[in-house]
Amino acid sequence: MSPDRRIPAGWPAIAFREAEARLTAPGGAFAITTVPIRGVPTRIWEKAPPTLRELFGIARGHADKTFVVYQDERVTFTGFARAATTLARALADAGIRKGDRVAVAMRNLPEWPVSYFGALLAGAIATPLNAWWTGPELAYGLQHSGARVLIADGDRFGRLAPHLPECPALERVYTTRMAPDPRATPLTDILGPVTDWAALPDSALPDIALDPEDDATLFYTSGTTGKPKGAVGTHRAAATTVMAYPYSAARSFLRRGESPPKPDPAAPQRVALLVIPLFHVTGCHASLGAALYGGHRLVMMHRWDANAALDLIEREGCTSAGGVPTIAWQLATAAREAGRTLPSLDAVTYGGAPAAGDLVRTLGEILPKVVPGTGWGMTETSATFTHHQGEDYWAHPDSCGPPLPVCEVRILDPLGNDLAPGSVGELCVKGPNVVRGYWDDPQATAEVLSEGWLRTGDLARVDDEGFLTIVDRIKDMLIRGGENIYCCEVENVLCAHPDVIDAVVLPVPHPTLGQEPGAIVVLEEGAEASPETIRAFAAKRLAAFKVPVRIVIWDGLLPRNPAGKILRAPLRAVFAPAPDQNGSPSSGR
Repeated sequence: MSPDRRIPAGWPAIAFREAEARLTAPGGAFAITTVPIRGVPTRIWEKAPPTLRELFGIARGHADKTFVVYQDERVTFTGFARAATTLARALADAGIRKGDRVAVAMRNLPEWPVSYFGALLAGAIATPLNAWWTGPELAYGLQHSGARVLIADGDRFGRLAPHLPECPALERVYTTRMAPDPRATPLTDILGPVTDWAALPDSALPDIALDPEDDATLFYTSGTTGKPKGAVGTHRAAATTVMAYPYSAARSFLRRGESPPKPDPAAPQRVALLVIPLFHVTGCHASLGAALYGGHRLVMMHRWDANAALDLIEREGCTSAGGVPTIAWQLATAAREAGRTLPSLDAVTYGGAPAAGDLVRTLGEILPKVVPGTGWGMTETSATFTHHQGEDYWAHPDSCGPPLPVCEVRILDPLGNDLAPGSVGELCVKGPNVVRGYWDDPQATAEVLSEGWLRTGDLARVDDEGFLTIVDRIKDMLIRGGENIYCCEVENVLCAHPDVIDAVVLPVPHPTLGQEPGAIVVLEEGAEASPETIRAFAAKRLAAFKVPVRIVIWDGLLPRNPAGKILRAPLRAVFAPAPDQNGSPSSGR
């Protein structure tokens, strides 16, 4: 099924710009106004929570609804709110003050959102650390941020323990799900067991003045090259994201000629399968924030497994799933192989990495009732910056959607001039969700941020309606004898092959052309496509100079970071020049 067959006759009922204008009109749920942010006039949602404390207050109002499910543990919004408030008061009593950093290093657990909001409500800057990091990498995060407090699970504490003396600013360590250790205080000493959180006293929040532009979060960039940088986000930046999905859904209704439904407190609870890590902005702002705002249930997995995900979706009645494109591919494939229709599932949304246009077709074939959605964002935009779903996505399967109405984009040439619609250049973005800069790194901040505009390092184009298409990372683009080759374009064609579920394009050294494209592909389980047949498939769809000169079939999944981005560095050796007889790299093919 091609994506356009999912588009009903007569769509769209109204033009894209008209739908946007109706939704953002004064007095409406998505009304927009302009305020100065760091001296720059910036559009904001009038009705978004101004700080994460107000978002917390909204979440507390969901009361006895189930908020988090993890294995056999279930936590209500009341239990979460009382635990977070108790922790906030304990941190304040321990001397944590506004602007101090409180690091959180743990896998997705019920304790994660409690630790995160406990820090925020105490006025601290919540500093999530990558749970995949090694001990030295975790120590780097503590050293670089100057965190005074660490809240960690047993695995992360075990990695960090030998390096604790290397973190002089660290004064207190709280741990969970591990045996007692004299260097740390069990989190249960403050909160008690997870099952008893709802019985904690309903304490008052610490009396701390918070402004929308106060620093709230310190998220570390993916760090695919070099040391990760600490992106400092404000309360407004984090809270802005909660409006993204409700707005996108309302726009879809208007585009179909229907009125967006009014909020119904009695409606069945939305239930999301949470796969992406909470230490990533997509997991934290786009997933956790949306759940707190909308009263949704989050179902956490101990470890990603597609078949286990099918079981959880059916057991909990999950209405949405996703994370990164690879997860969507695997979920759909597992459902097809198991013959499971997943009747409760009505949405699969993904971002964090480029999604091949063919993914929409695959989802439509296997899960026809599911509405797909995708978007673009990065650590520096506090997650979702563009988004679309349903008919708009089917009509623009290679696009990551238009920017949210409070967000602005420019496409620039190498000299910094604006390019016409349809032209490829560097993507620059502006909005209330853009971070204020990098922690303790004014030079790196100045290199990418100027007058509110962030240079993303992505090559992109925008059409006349405003739909954004990411073409490549500037640093990943190949140049073959003076011809630009956008890796994403080639990867999308490879993923359109019925046997290919993942692909990455990398440079193959050439003595005169400089470099040519090579590809590493992952086949669907049981598929037997050969490099020759895949190359022939690509040759019918790409100009000759873009067709990979070498294709390698990869056994297993391609290595990715927690954000879903392919780790290219360890894969480059596949096409590295072979050493010559003297032990030096050879430039021959």
